[in-house]
Amino acid sequence: MLSSQLVVFDFDWSLVDQDSDRWIFEVLAPHLRRKMKTLKESIQWTDLVAQSLRELHAEGKSRNDIETALRILPFHPAMIRGITNLKARRKTMFFCLSNANSIFINTILESKGLSDFFEEIVTNPAEWDGQGLLKLRRRVDPGGPQHECKVGCSPNMCKGDELNAFLNRHSLGFERVVYVGDGSNDFCPVLRLRKQDMVFCRNFRGLAKRIETEGGLQCEVKTWSGAWEVEELLDQL
Repeated sequence: MLSSQLVVFDFDWSLVDQDSDRWIFEVLAPHLRRKMKTLKESIQWTDLVAQSLRELHAEGKSRNDIETALRILPFHPAMIRGITNLKARRKTMFFCLSNANSIFINTILESKGLSDFFEEIVTNPAEWDGQGLLKLRRRVDPGGPQHECKVGCSPNMCKGDELNAFLNRHSLGFERVVYVGDGSNDFCPVLRLRKQDMVFCRNFRGLAKRIETEGGLQCEVKTWSGAWEVEELLDQL
């Protein structure tokens, strides 16, 4: 027996209107943001964010500084309306699948009153230590077995495998899966979608480019540029 529908949200530049990893340093330490820009080709991104968080802590920035910056990260009211209205109108499960981290995502969702809307959040694990350092690590431990994705997912996580694992955990199935994403690493899970499913693809970003150049999708593609358009699309579900 099928349950209703699943809406999967990528986080950065999809659910929210910023990249949370970069935002923190742009707000609190632009010199570290510049350093990240110069190092991003030589250090795996999750490792680079973890390294930069250690440097931020060493410079005296506190847990409160980081949490305050996260709470002011741009989050469009139309996106919040779209989610809350859909939840109230139709039986829908929400799942967040992101390459950000658990502290960033949970802090931001809590600040917008959305903590209870998501069945699961799958992302890189992070936690505060006793000195106020935010410790971040890859979801896929570099010291253990690695994922075998051939589509181009980053080493810390195969989002396609994670989507399949979520669907297997909810074995009753869904009449329809809707994936809201923007980045090139969203291409792998979108390839797993069926004919009756949909992707809400943000224009002019990595996912849109890969769909255009590589194709291979079975699902329906709907495009958007602003959160108000996602609200319109959610209202049609």
